[in-house]
Amino acid sequence: MSSIHLLPDLLVSQIAAGEVVERPASALKELLENSLDAGSRDIRLDLEEGGIKSMRIADDGAGIAPDELTLALTRHATSKITSLDDLERVASLGFRGEALASIASVARLTLTSRVAEEPHAWKVGALDGRLHSLEPAALAGGTVVEVRDLFFNTPARRKFLKTPATEYAHCDEALRRIALSHPDCAFTLSHNGRVARRWVAADWQARALEILGEDFEQAARTLDESAGPLRLFGLVGLPAYSRSGRDAQYLFVNGRFVRDKLLNHAVREAYRDVLHQERHPAYVLFLDLPPEAVDVNVHPAKTEVRFRDGRGVHQFVLYVLERALGQAQGARDKGQEHPVYSSAPHAQGGEGESAPLPPASFIPSSRSTPNLPYPPWGREGNPAGHAANQPAPYYQMVADALGREPVQVQAALGVGPGGPGLPFDSPLPQAGASATPLGHALAQLCGIYILAENAQGLIVVDMHAAHERILYEQIKTAYDARAVASQPLLIPVVFAATRLEMATAEEAGAVFSQLGFEIAAVSPTHLALRAVPAMLKDVDGERLAREVLKELHEFGSSNAMHARRNELLATLACHGAVRANRRLTVPEMNALLRDMESTLRADQCNHGRPTWFQLSLSDLDKFFMRGQ
Repeated sequence: MSSIHLLPDLLVSQIAAGEVVERPASALKELLENSLDAGSRDIRLDLEEGGIKSMRIADDGAGIAPDELTLALTRHATSKITSLDDLERVASLGFRGEALASIASVARLTLTSRVAEEPHAWKVGALDGRLHSLEPAALAGGTVVEVRDLFFNTPARRKFLKTPATEYAHCDEALRRIALSHPDCAFTLSHNGRVARRWVAADWQARALEILGEDFEQAARTLDESAGPLRLFGLVGLPAYSRSGRDAQYLFVNGRFVRDKLLNHAVREAYRDVLHQERHPAYVLFLDLPPEAVDVNVHPAKTEVRFRDGRGVHQFVLYVLERALGQAQGARDKGQEHPVYSSAPHAQGGEGESAPLPPASFIPSSRSTPNLPYPPWGREGNPAGHAANQPAPYYQMVADALGREPVQVQAALGVGPGGPGLPFDSPLPQAGASATPLGHALAQLCGIYILAENAQGLIVVDMHAAHERILYEQIKTAYDARAVASQPLLIPVVFAATRLEMATAEEAGAVFSQLGFEIAAVSPTHLALRAVPAMLKDVDGERLAREVLKELHEFGSSNAMHARRNELLATLACHGAVRANRRLTVPEMNALLRDMESTLRADQCNHGRPTWFQLSLSDLDKFFMRGQ
């Protein structure tokens, strides 16, 4: 039986290094964080063979005093914290005092630094955990860390490293994350003697667009919202700019890159209704909150955090993103390349009007509330009337022009809250281009698309996808307000049903009623459909009922409205939307365009496909070589 004994200091440091230093990119991240904590504004990185052979990080920070150089390479020696209170409100990137000691135990490390008061620099080296004597050195200022032959004394760890090209790619990604969160610092990266990256100091938006590229710039939307001590700002890619992987997802908490399950879930929920299948969104988001509201001492790599009020943070992030992604096309892009959605109060009826956000702890937990065009915290006192009495901006404009009430205008057009969304009688009054961003309909193409003209050129609209989104948002709003209107059928639809369908209809009776259906068994093998949702009165009742029964059976009626509510409502909207080859009149097409302008997430259908496409005059001129 073996006896208990103390481990040698070198082995303890190498064990700790296994948690902190996984590969060259891990060491690079720790060294960059130390440089930034020292106040650096210009950092140069030189790598050889992906950082495996050597890495050199030179900064212009405050430097390290000569009598503290050897202490800096000692485990658990740090200048960042001194007590438990400091640990509970960490504001720096590093704080444990393990990085330099861990790297020195698995590589040949040299640390050179000079503070402003010293006449020259000093350096100290480390090999196998043993420190060399302090020596004078030449350095203008700041600190230089040289790391050579990573894992040379731990062959088991070194054999798990990938090729130099792969390790360099990880180092490059680590630098991108650091550069995004600290745009006020300049970075220069050289690999094998050649400069690969050079980023000058800039603001956060310019740095993000420079790193993520021109394609992201064209599809990015800026947001900046606050609620009490919480602030979320950054760039979110529109659903049309989706990717097959998560390589363009950057989320920072107080300047620290994190991979947090709670925040990632909030982002996924915000994109759920607008992202196509298994595609992934692109974004650069910065969440700022008081240091004492988040615990960063959770994981050795410091990429995981824990929030004091996780639910409030989740709902705040979810609400802000859904609000930004849900802005109707007609309410955005008033000549700005990247319009900003801010929570700052505006004058009533002004451009970009938005209500101030409440404290995060008061944001309701239902994920459907951010879809509504009014602040969700006011629904208690006015559950359904607010939406019904809130005219769309376009109809308000028409009402002002005609000297009539908005409700009268909407009634004359056959549209409005809870209505079908497609009038069939009255023509639509003409309006200025500024009030109608999607323009005015010209014709219907091949029974599928609507061709419209606006101030920028031509608009092509997929009429089924657009109408599907409009109906979907109307049904969700009505369902949340428990106000789905039901249309009784003059002659009930009786159809043969399987045993599973019979059992599902019996168990999910309350769900069907809430959706606007009335369905009941008339025999052991037959069901009768006596009413359908009023906005879907023209659809095939039997087909729709079978589809809903199928979905309820698949995920269980007891969890239907919680786990898969949106999928079920999307089925209703899809069946009710106009189909291909249905001829629409010009007033009908114009009404569809106006409804798109006042509908949340009208840029994408329920499946994440785009609903319209802009063809500018400059594009048309290129086709015909005008001016060339």
